[in-house]
Amino acid sequence: MRVLVIGGTGHIGTHLVPRLVEAGHEVIVMSRGSREPYQPHPAWAHVDRITVDKTEMEKTGTFGALVKEQKADIVMDMLCFTVESAEQLVDSLRGSIEMLLHCGTIWVHGPSVRVPTTEETPRGPLEPYGINKALIEKYLLFEARHNDFPVTILHPGQIAGQGWSPVNPAGNSDISLFSDLAQGKEIVLPNSGMETLNFVHADDVAHAFMQAMTHWNAARAENFHIVADDAITLRGYAEFAARQFGQTPNMRFLPLDDLCASLPEVLASGTRSHLLHSPHCSCDKARRLIDYRPRYNVYETLADALSWMRENEGMKLADYKE
Repeated sequence: MRVLVIGGTGHIGTHLVPRLVEAGHEVIVMSRGSREPYQPHPAWAHVDRITVDKTEMEKTGTFGALVKEQKADIVMDMLCFTVESAEQLVDSLRGSIEMLLHCGTIWVHGPSVRVPTTEETPRGPLEPYGINKALIEKYLLFEARHNDFPVTILHPGQIAGQGWSPVNPAGNSDISLFSDLAQGKEIVLPNSGMETLNFVHADDVAHAFMQAMTHWNAARAENFHIVADDAITLRGYAEFAARQFGQTPNMRFLPLDDLCASLPEVLASGTRSHLLHSPHCSCDKARRLIDYRPRYNVYETLADALSWMRENEGMKLADYKE
């Protein structure tokens, strides 16, 4: 089949595109062209790549037409963040594709209530990203269930893997926290460290997209959480990461507001968002309908990400000893 991946060089596409090529599909990747995939793979030599500024083309209403011109059987959209963007794509592709696979997020949910959270749980997103993704989900499912538009929505958790640094045990992007863990220094975590993060390996997300294609009759007009089987607490994450660096964690705890007051706003915002969500989602529906079988549990996901950090962030983790 002819498959178009919009945003195909990112976390998911790095793993998904080689899977598609190896499965015998003709693959086209649309991206800004600003970076290569996170991991090299010989399959990329067989991919048609189109450099495009999606945001600018959507402003002029021409992006959907460009996608339609590719005459793809399947479109996988990793870069849809507004309802208007989804509407342009659906209006352009209506009647001309076999399936649209949309990448959502588990942050369509608000704070966890009854865990693990299922896809049927009422939506209560907390911030613009999740709010917009929830509106997109509502629109696409309406189009699928009332107008027979062929779409499936996959909601990944916190994506981790080789090629980038994962969210840290304080729920933000500060890589120095990992450096402190690697050197046995004190780290500060919010509250008692019992809030959760719900990771998923990027390759397991790619696997889920492949499974949705394979099980299209069951996947059509459905939404799925794509996560590891297990979530992890912040303190459990810190303990595991410290062990990966040959250390025992030295943890201190502060109330969330006090910790956030001590951080730059960009880090405080990440910590606050991750803690307020404290996600723990079920992937049972994906297991049942599309035979989703994640290869990595949360420890294996984090071990893979941390091993990449150890090899590629050497200056920051200089005190690590085998």
